[in-house]
Amino acid sequence: MKQQIIIIGSGFSSLSASCYLAKAGYDVTIFEKNNTIGGRARQLKKDGFSFDIGPTWYWMPDVFERFFKDFNKKPSEYYTLEKLNPAYSVYFDKNDFITIENTLDKIYDAFEKEESGSSKLLKKFIDKAKDNYNIAIKDLVYNPGVSPLELVTLKTIIKLDQFFSTIKKDVRRAFKNERLAKILEFPVLFLGAKPSDTPSFYSFMNYADFGLGTFHPKKGMYQVILALETLSKSLGVKIKTNAPVEDIEILGKKVIGITSNGENYSCDILLSGADYHHTETLLKPEFRQYSEKYWENKTFAPSSLLFYVGFNKKLKNVNHHTLFFDVDFDKHAHSIYDNPEWPDEPLFYASFPSITDSNAAPEGKEAGIFLIPLAPGLKDTKKLRSEFFTKIMDRFETLTSQNVRSSILFAESFCINDFIKDYNSYKGNAYGMANTLMQTAFLRPKLKSNKVKNLYFTGQLTVPGPGVPPSLISGKLVAELINKHHAN
Repeated sequence: MKQQIIIIGSGFSSLSASCYLAKAGYDVTIFEKNNTIGGRARQLKKDGFSFDIGPTWYWMPDVFERFFKDFNKKPSEYYTLEKLNPAYSVYFDKNDFITIENTLDKIYDAFEKEESGSSKLLKKFIDKAKDNYNIAIKDLVYNPGVSPLELVTLKTIIKLDQFFSTIKKDVRRAFKNERLAKILEFPVLFLGAKPSDTPSFYSFMNYADFGLGTFHPKKGMYQVILALETLSKSLGVKIKTNAPVEDIEILGKKVIGITSNGENYSCDILLSGADYHHTETLLKPEFRQYSEKYWENKTFAPSSLLFYVGFNKKLKNVNHHTLFFDVDFDKHAHSIYDNPEWPDEPLFYASFPSITDSNAAPEGKEAGIFLIPLAPGLKDTKKLRSEFFTKIMDRFETLTSQNVRSSILFAESFCINDFIKDYNSYKGNAYGMANTLMQTAFLRPKLKSNKVKNLYFTGQLTVPGPGVPPSLISGKLVAELINKHHAN
């Protein structure tokens, strides 16, 4: 008889794990609290507009290819990818921006145009970043985070110094031009920490950015979720939506089932892809691996204030992905990590998928997604959301030299309270736990509980870390760990 596995949550890591576990012969059922699957990667549809609620960047295509290859499949069997050109643009002042195009040669030219001699420095920086990428993606991130020895390979010993310097130090040492430095520091924000707190080794994100490029799945990132759903169901995975897990049942320090909507469901193994902290609150204190103090002392990635905006016209002077770095980055970062508060002058990011994809908005109209990074745990009110929408719309109109306010059809918001309500997210964080030196690899929360037998975890709070590609990898890692301990 097949061993019964219940998975809590249906985000990228849970769906990934479900595929590997079903392929390995387990009977897998996913319980999702919301009415649609995808976890933080859900979709909003309104008045002919379509928005990705969560991730909007498709980076590291090789990780997706590697995932589907494990099932003798290709991403192209499920969705169509377009490499964006330009990948994105970065505004520094009114009508003053730098555009990052789709090849390294074009990017070298853009840097050289900004500062003479910088292209040679960038080439050296990217060569090192590529080496780190090869080590990270081919080796390090596919380790389960159970031992310090995972870092002690010949390749990582050679580069051990890169865990004790930081991205910011490396970038600022090579690049004196503030604008170019900001662009190079930007990709590590996906890891959830300040560049000054992110080890140099994570420059591999710069290679993911410049070397591999930025892609867009036709009809949006949610197509990747639908692909994982199709694959998992073809392997026999069952998915229950509107099925919040209210209790984890333990007998003799061993998990034996869950309660959802007042009904009991038995299992041999329980895997949680839901928020790690929340999952442990479903256990009695003696069965929790990590105390409240532990979580309080960890550095979490930011939360976000997001706006999903429908415009009744096409916009000018923006690209599919557009960053607005016209204010002090360090001040905004200080308000997130050092002195948690709403920032006076927020940096923000905007995505206009309808520039690339006609499915995102009705003809002649534009879909806009605006994101402001925030400290998790802040007070979140309708008034604050409204104030900050006004702030960024004022700046957006000035920087891009166009009036858009009168063209807004609707603006839906999503913020800290929603992350808590929809995802049980710890303090409403959006991306999980930051990848700082003391929160890397084996120093992250464990995939396997050391207090409850047959209880496992996956997702952005454990290895390898935040982001969509790491979540896919996390699902594979925990599936391998489960199979190691429970294979028939």
